[in-house]
Amino acid sequence: MTSARLLAFYLPQFYPIPENDRWWGKGFTEWTNVAKARPLFAGHYQPHLPGHLGFYDLRLAEVREAQVDLARQHSIEGFCYWHYWFHGQRLLERPFDEVLSSGRPDFPFCLSWANETWSRRWHGTGAADEVLIEQTYSIADDVQHIRWLMHAFADPRYVTVDGHPLFFIYRPLDLPDPLRTTDVFRQECVRHGLREPYLVASNSHADRDYRELGFDATLEFEPQLGLLPGLTERGLKIFDYAFARSRMAARRRTFPTVPCVFVAWDNTPRRGENGIVFINSTPEAFESGLRDILQSASQTPDEQRIVVINAWNEWAEGNHLEPDVRFGLAYLEAARRANDVTTALEPL
Repeated sequence: MTSARLLAFYLPQFYPIPENDRWWGKGFTEWTNVAKARPLFAGHYQPHLPGHLGFYDLRLAEVREAQVDLARQHSIEGFCYWHYWFHGQRLLERPFDEVLSSGRPDFPFCLSWANETWSRRWHGTGAADEVLIEQTYSIADDVQHIRWLMHAFADPRYVTVDGHPLFFIYRPLDLPDPLRTTDVFRQECVRHGLREPYLVASNSHADRDYRELGFDATLEFEPQLGLLPGLTERGLKIFDYAFARSRMAARRRTFPTVPCVFVAWDNTPRRGENGIVFINSTPEAFESGLRDILQSASQTPDEQRIVVINAWNEWAEGNHLEPDVRFGLAYLEAARRANDVTTALEPL
């Protein structure tokens, strides 16, 4: 029996691109929001300032290698890069493209398609109808998309489940015909001599068994904010981390899932006084939740035993394993301890 593979969502929003220059100002990156954040109530931990890696630029190969060194040392076995595809146009693609073309870092990876329209609501400064780039779909685009994805799937570092490349879709119900898309993805891979992908739908916006829509499993995305009260109201929303996780973990499943645990959450750097904050999200609370999930995952067949951590570096959402000046390596050390304890409990 093997221990679960720990994968962490990885955000590539840490270098300037022309689109962000136009939309948010010259030189904008995720660090722009992080550095200007301020506390909004007594005891509010802001700003989150980076520790060991500093305000890095993901165009640098040395930064990507340093991230992997930290991940390896603390039981993280792969990164799940957020993938932005808009009818053939990709955004924030440079870090992953360089990982793919260079063969470095030599570290497992997979992709998660963040298939949603970008609007100014992301920043909390405008209405949802202020569209920056629209997510659209077509049969031709499904074919073009999977043919691009096959280059990543063919890389020996790509994470697989029973030999099938693992691919997540963030908003499966936004697909106009999910069965068509999943069928096209599988058929094109087989046609070109690759194994069918192992397709996982995120339940971040709707909770259901996605196998009926052509997926193999459901990602138990955290935080699933829709389970919490008052999310649509204006003003600051504050929740207790342990309470929120207990609400998310209370559901019983009769279908295949990929478990997920989030590190912390505070999106006030983006959304200001309309943000959502989880208080008491300590390394100890994270470790406890991760240990519980890892122990539950021990009942899953070996190759399907994957646990996703949200996230490696969502700094403007206060959600990062990467070290900051307050906690240092504490969250990474918590992940390693949880994994070590669970591995030690497994029968020989």
